Amino acid sequence: MAASPVFDIQDVKRRMAGAIASFKHELGTLRTGRASPNLLDPIVVEAYGQTMSVNQVATVSVPEPRLLSVQVWDRAMVQPVEKAIRESSLGLNPQTEGQVIRLRIPELTQDRRKDMVKVAHKYAEGAKVAVRHVRRDGLDVLKVKEKDHSMSEDEHVRAADLVQKETDKHIAEIDQLVMHKEKEIMTV
Repeated sequence: MAASPVFDIQDVKRRMAGAIASFKHELGTLRTGRASPNLLDPIVVEAYGQTMSVNQVATVSVPEPRLLSVQVWDRAMVQPVEKAIRESSLGLNPQTEGQVIRLRIPELTQDRRKDMVKVAHKYAEGAKVAVRHVRRDGLDVLKVKEKDHSMSEDEHVRAADLVQKETDKHIAEIDQLVMHKEKEIMTV
């Protein structure tokens, strides 16, 4: 007879927190009209025969609220980094001075802001789906444990209630984060 799976509420919490951390990172890559070093995270550069993210070949800093400064470490990588930024979907126009690339962050139009809000909501839905998958996994383990009599029906109900409370808490946190991001994006 196979050993019954182990139910651990701490594992459920940790996995749900991981979904939220991933969601926060995705939100950080959305442009809000202010400069953020995370803005360049999705951009990859052909470097040394492989693809690397910009932060692996340069230091990204924010000297002013609407300006990004990209200090490329290797002089040979300046052109590839500039090209990758120019060809990205961010709509940024790099200006190169030696090994430093400056990126002015333009004002967002109202239509562009609405598009960003839609993307934020899409990210939120993805995070909610991830949290619900964790809930389903936890509830499946509980069903198996009850079925093979290693857990009573009462214990199953109590544990399932804990899992649902964690799910509700994490879904509410996602809603709060997306609401805050929407407000940030729509603020002119």
